[in-house]
Amino acid sequence: MIWTIIGILVLLWLLGFMFHILGGLIHILLVIAVVLFIVYLIKRIFAHH
Repeated sequence: MIWTIIGILVLLWLLGFMFHILGGLIHILLVIAVVLFIVYLIKRIFAHH
């Protein structure tokens, strides 16, 4: 599920970067996706200990 969300946000970010769609909003969403990914990784690392 998280990979789908991250994939969609990266795709929207690339479209926004190339065609200037949505402006700064997509950059904020991309930052949120990166933060969610980092939290996901941290939870996986500590879940195995």
